[in-house]
Amino acid sequence: MALARTRSMALIGVDGHIVEIEAHLGDGPAGVTIVGLPDTALREARDRIRAAVVNSGEQWPEGHITISLSPASLPKRGSGFDLAIAAAVLAAEGAAPAMPLHSAVVMAELGLDGRTRAVSGVLPAVLAGTRCGCRTFVVARGNAAEAGLVPGVEVVAVSSLSDLLARLRGEPSSEPFAEEDGSAPARDDPADAADARKPDLADVLGQPVARRAVEVAAAGGHNLMMIGPPGTGKSLLAERLPTVLPQLSSEESIEVTAVHSAADMLPDRSPLIVDPPFCAPHHTATRAAIVGGGSTRLRPGCVSLAHRGALFLDEAPEFARGVLDSLRQPLETGEVTVARSAATVRFPARFLLVLAANPCPCGKAGNACTCSSTQRRRYLARLSGPLLDRVDLKVELLPVAHAELLADRAYAESSATVAERVAKARGRATARLAGTPWNTNAAVPGAELRRRFPVAPAAMRVLATALERGEISARGLDRSLRVSWTLADLAGRPEPTTEDTAYAYALWTGRAQ
Repeated sequence: MALARTRSMALIGVDGHIVEIEAHLGDGPAGVTIVGLPDTALREARDRIRAAVVNSGEQWPEGHITISLSPASLPKRGSGFDLAIAAAVLAAEGAAPAMPLHSAVVMAELGLDGRTRAVSGVLPAVLAGTRCGCRTFVVARGNAAEAGLVPGVEVVAVSSLSDLLARLRGEPSSEPFAEEDGSAPARDDPADAADARKPDLADVLGQPVARRAVEVAAAGGHNLMMIGPPGTGKSLLAERLPTVLPQLSSEESIEVTAVHSAADMLPDRSPLIVDPPFCAPHHTATRAAIVGGGSTRLRPGCVSLAHRGALFLDEAPEFARGVLDSLRQPLETGEVTVARSAATVRFPARFLLVLAANPCPCGKAGNACTCSSTQRRRYLARLSGPLLDRVDLKVELLPVAHAELLADRAYAESSATVAERVAKARGRATARLAGTPWNTNAAVPGAELRRRFPVAPAAMRVLATALERGEISARGLDRSLRVSWTLADLAGRPEPTTEDTAYAYALWTGRAQ
């Protein structure tokens, strides 16, 4: 009888957990038993691993093999345990030294010919491993760049089971297989990339108020809603919002990349996401698709894929009422908690929400509209009051005449120009919020905003009067205050003036001109 141990990682949501894999070779009829809450893909590993071992020129052990995955109460899913199980079995047989495996975390899927294949969730797994004190990670070559994003770790990239065994035995590494999965994809020619024109805010003409609202939303991290008939530029503005957002910091890039890695949605060309993400789900998306979840595997939803970026819901009233209301928790807390019988996971979800809607079901403007007033009210009533209360900026877009489009060309600023002002405004907010857990105006709680950063009574008069008249809620007042601070930051003023609070109130009510 023989026993060997290796380590791998189980990913639940975006949180990784160390799994100790024990392989025991005992007497009895030939076979493999895997215990420790494996899912179907992991149970099938015994057939993949046996074929990979034999096709790698190694001897498959005789007798009964028991593989234990510890902790036994932790659900294990996926094929990322294949290489670790194969190494443990061969180490128990004596075909490979066991000691080097004790200090490494092994994550890779095996093909029937012994090649390693990349798996999803490697980056969050490596991050979790470093928090547990692990420093050496063995991964497929296709995951090497992703795992190497974490500083201070040793990444061992192997292309096959034979490659790993050769390294363990101290033999020269041979590469008998073509690296279909491990080789880096061919990069586009730089000239071709330069020719691909990026969206620019200057492309949207005739909507100066809406362009200003996009700038304010980017500068303060405020949620935005645009109402207008088709063709007025709602989608164009939403798609250009990421071009004026600041680039992600190193810490934010790792955080965002980890979420996309867990969802198996990393870009093919680059393992690190440096630009704010933009997610635009279809209006038929389910609640699980938006907030995350799943029956067999807990996956991040659109709100988490838009973390540190923007979530765009086009034709927002067409989304299911339950889907829209499920956004209220992440908008307040910046995270989503998904509870299932097997586990409860938390996904980060601090995003900028952009809603777009037609003014009525037919979508036509002015005298061309055939909808009754009741139909129009019922259509927009699909957006609940509590959800709209969390939207700081509301803008109405009107059809633009040809003459207005031509005249606006001289005033439409490029994304680069607006992004420069946004960066300066964010810098002022960061300096003001230094020593606090917040870095944008939209993230500051209302109570802390009023206590730490009081506004002059003269500037508050507009909002106080609206509150007394019942035209704005207490939450709306706080959100208007946040917007007024953003307007002051964009203008370079030390605190909001009456002009700032009045315009913030107009943006909150949708009456900005």
